[in-house]
Amino acid sequence: MKNERTELFERMPVPKAVWSLSLPTIASSLVMVLYNLADTYFVGRLGDPVQNAAVTLAAPVLLAFNAINNLFGVGASSMMSRALGAKDHETVRRSSAFGFYCALLSALLFSLLVGLLNGPLLRLLGAEGDTVGPTAAYLRWTALWGAAPSILNVVLAYLFRAEGATLHASIGTMSGCLLNIALDPICIQGLGMGAAGAGLATFLSNCAACVYFLALIRVRRGKTLVCISPEAFRPHKKLVMGVLGVGVPASIQNLLNVTGMTVMTNAIAVYGAEAVAAMGIAQKTTMIPCYIAMGISQGVMPLIGYNYAALNARRMQEATVYTTKASQAVMLVMTVLYYLFAPQLVGLFMSNGQVVAYGAAFMRGLCLAQPFLCMDFLVVGVFQACGMGKRALLFAFLRKIALEIPALLVLNRLFPMYGLAYAQLCAEVVLAIAAVCFLLRIFRDTRQMAERAQRDAG
Repeated sequence: MKNERTELFERMPVPKAVWSLSLPTIASSLVMVLYNLADTYFVGRLGDPVQNAAVTLAAPVLLAFNAINNLFGVGASSMMSRALGAKDHETVRRSSAFGFYCALLSALLFSLLVGLLNGPLLRLLGAEGDTVGPTAAYLRWTALWGAAPSILNVVLAYLFRAEGATLHASIGTMSGCLLNIALDPICIQGLGMGAAGAGLATFLSNCAACVYFLALIRVRRGKTLVCISPEAFRPHKKLVMGVLGVGVPASIQNLLNVTGMTVMTNAIAVYGAEAVAAMGIAQKTTMIPCYIAMGISQGVMPLIGYNYAALNARRMQEATVYTTKASQAVMLVMTVLYYLFAPQLVGLFMSNGQVVAYGAAFMRGLCLAQPFLCMDFLVVGVFQACGMGKRALLFAFLRKIALEIPALLVLNRLFPMYGLAYAQLCAEVVLAIAAVCFLLRIFRDTRQMAERAQRDAG
């Protein structure tokens, strides 16, 4: 296993290494999109905009899971990759145990808060009238009972991905997603549970994925550095600061995303259930190119983090530049397809004419942001891989607080309802320019560090 890691991170041609790491991550990301779309599709087949709106209104809570995923998943995996580059395998083991147990405790606390604050939470999400009951039922399975398996599923995938085992990480994630897709029609339509059935399917599938990862750790004992032994959970200051230095900014970044989505759902809710359902379909459908870009950036993180820690500036830069070109090419093609076939894509989920009209307009606005969004994902991935948590946090504040949320408010006022779909585009154009500037600076700084190290060694 050690020789395989060395070959992948140090000697394999950069394009091959990038795709070896990214393709399994992209595949698992796409399956995750499909399972998100499955909820929307099968609930949409009921022909009831209220049930579909419930799934959309609950989305910020499920997105909030990523705050914990990023805190301990991204934080621990970044620490693991950098420790691998420094050949410090004991820190790799301790980082994985720290990430696992902290994620478990945080998930249990999350569930407790959802149970205690259910009423205020529903009001905050914008649920009112007919949408309150279905939204509460969906959250009961996904957030009250399902927070722990949902969060641990993602965190464990991050830990395996950090040591280069992207295929195993993807199999675990995809198995849960595929099970969710299979269970959706049974629970939603077969059992007549509606939105609650979608929540039940999600809960069961995440439990199955967690079982896979826990079994994998046992089967690969001695071959993997991922460790969840209680004895390895011995945090010390350097480890905690290394994990939290990347994880806290990544978590805050996600909480800002939740804030932005909450502003969006509250803004769209005043236009009725059809508008909410349409925006939900448009957002979830455009997640496909979004998750491809995210899969590429997350997949290449271990390669970048390893070579940054090893002071291999040339290989790190080559990997980043190649990833940029590849993701941009994919995003441009996807954007054209989404713009041209927006009505047909929305029509796959609901036959309601008003929902299709709204959704097509929303989708065209959202898809235009995708080529710029992939640059945002890539530079944040580089920051996280290199332990530059503060820079990742700066990007998060720029994206949501300084740019996107103000754009939501202004565009909704200038172009009621339809303007909401173009706020992300306004933010991401600015961030894409900033991303290029930051990457060039990181390349320069890494080269200088490598040159200093060579002079000191000589």
